[in-house]
Amino acid sequence: MTSAEALGERIDRMVASSPYSAPPEERSLALLEMLKDELEYTCERSSALRNYVRHWPVDVRLAQRIADLPYLPVRLLKAQPPLSLVEPGEIKRTLMSSATTGQLPSRVVLDSATARRMTKGIIVIVSDFIGSSRRPYLVVDVPGSVRGRAELGARGAAIQSLQPFASSATYCLNQSSHGELTLDLEKVLEFADNHRESPILVYGFTYILWNHLVKPLIAKDIRVDMPRVRILHSGGWKRLQDESVDKRTFNEGLARVFGCRTDDVIDFYGLIENVGIIYPDCPAGNKHVPAFGDVIVRNPLTLEPVEIGEQGLVQVCSVLPTSFPGHLLLTEDMAEVVADDGCPCGRRGLCFHFVGRVEKAEIRGCGNIERQRVSGRLRDL
Repeated sequence: MTSAEALGERIDRMVASSPYSAPPEERSLALLEMLKDELEYTCERSSALRNYVRHWPVDVRLAQRIADLPYLPVRLLKAQPPLSLVEPGEIKRTLMSSATTGQLPSRVVLDSATARRMTKGIIVIVSDFIGSSRRPYLVVDVPGSVRGRAELGARGAAIQSLQPFASSATYCLNQSSHGELTLDLEKVLEFADNHRESPILVYGFTYILWNHLVKPLIAKDIRVDMPRVRILHSGGWKRLQDESVDKRTFNEGLARVFGCRTDDVIDFYGLIENVGIIYPDCPAGNKHVPAFGDVIVRNPLTLEPVEIGEQGLVQVCSVLPTSFPGHLLLTEDMAEVVADDGCPCGRRGLCFHFVGRVEKAEIRGCGNIERQRVSGRLRDL
């Protein structure tokens, strides 16, 4: 039987290493062996998942590549109650994904060990892009996004994940009784006056940053000069694409408002289900995979890994969770593989471009493929 303590120590050692320096072959081999052991750990704690793994076309212990390991469609994490590998009393917090009207959100349960690794994973990744020092943190959201909740949504989880980089936190939006967000301009201007020459961290969901900070400030012809700012954002582009706002327009708008460079605006892709791992843009515009995770891009029809330059469904892999089965998940997002190695920014390993969500018809088709594969193997869930 796999010891949770021994497994946790190995995961901690992997996370502690440099996230982007190891040669791809070396990191893939280490990750493959770790994921095999984590699948064994998962099977010991869930008879349904053990049955699923047993019926996988490839024997897990004989698999020669990560792409051959048994993955789950991410929609299974919408199950109620949430899929869990720990006892109810060990669950410290539940994270909840964003969901459109009428759809169920994903829910992932965190015990203390997984929550700690989640924080450490984010720290290691973000430090590689902006440094590890603490700085004043401007949150383009409302305080209620994170305060005192046993269930934390995607916005709140992203905001909280960056708290280790904050020396103080200022929330600059208000919310009406009808849920409408408005900018607290006095708070933004006061923050700028107090920290104009300091390194600053700003975070907000992509569409919230644009609609509730950039547009109001541009409309009033206000520029808050904070040239040492680093602006991180996430949450997708769908709403802004509908407004014909592309990444270049977005970055230039933020640079104009803050008086910074467009390179100081960092978009990152992340999922609640892929807890503790985010994929920020480097200066070359590529998203990078850390050594304690992987991304496999699969052909939507065959589910085989695609070649460099091709697009497909994103599968995310992670060694971090031991409280829920989130090690190998096939998402409903699309990406394009840019390179297996050799990004101009110097980071080693696979890099990719996020393309967007799968169109509804494709989601339904992919879901049917996965449901057929899963049918009869996860009935206990």
